[in-house]
Amino acid sequence: MDIELSDLQARHPSAPAHAPAALQGISLQLGVGEQVAIIGPSGAGKTSLLQILACAQSPTHGALRLGGQDPWRLSTSALRRLRGQLFLAPQVPPLPPRQRVVTSVLAGRLPAMSLAASLRSLFYPSDIPAAYEALSHFDLSDKLFERVDRLSGGERQRVGLARALLSPASLWLIDEPLSALDPMRARMAMTALVGLARERQITMVATLHQVDMALSHFDRIIGLLNGQIVFDLPSAQVTPERLAHLYKQYEYESGHDALQSDLDQGLLVPAPVVMHCR
Repeated sequence: MDIELSDLQARHPSAPAHAPAALQGISLQLGVGEQVAIIGPSGAGKTSLLQILACAQSPTHGALRLGGQDPWRLSTSALRRLRGQLFLAPQVPPLPPRQRVVTSVLAGRLPAMSLAASLRSLFYPSDIPAAYEALSHFDLSDKLFERVDRLSGGERQRVGLARALLSPASLWLIDEPLSALDPMRARMAMTALVGLARERQITMVATLHQVDMALSHFDRIIGLLNGQIVFDLPSAQVTPERLAHLYKQYEYESGHDALQSDLDQGLLVPAPVVMHCR
């Protein structure tokens, strides 16, 4: 699915009238089957942008087109069909705690299922091998019949990501998918998501705080700050200087020592990229 945003503005529905817009003048184009990472400090507007793309919130100004359609000019039934082509993976997946993992993963197929089939799947999972395969990409196949409330936070996050692999969507919107994962499983999850999106020609927009993961897995990086696009570049052109400018707000809020700690750990500027760019 292709995406086009033109001078788009949006604000949180609960934000006070005097608060600045969460997104300000966003113009952006993505082609079918393109994968892009959005980086930036907390509060930059990354999640708000995903909410707009998921048609969960309407913009206050500007234009949004998904697959050549303006979602907010469609009929109710047409908008429902369009939303069936979108998959939003929030940072904390809304998984029913007493549900089995297999049922939670197969729920990714619900937009393509009839009401009768979806109700039947709650009691008799329809394609257990498909759920097993999806979970195997995230090192979770052994949890197939486990209850969700017996999983760790990181395991729940990976179950939410596995849903995407069974979804009929042509646009994946992934919000902070690595926040609860250890480094090894974070690499595994990112490799699976990006690799399968490319293989299936699925457009993917992922927000990330792990800049090193963004640079190593995505060809295109968008830097967002205060609701505005600071840069939109191939990953090879995202220099330490650009990252320092993007995260200057982080330095002001957390102090120089916290920023330097993240730099030393490679969370903001991974060492290989620094060497390459210099």
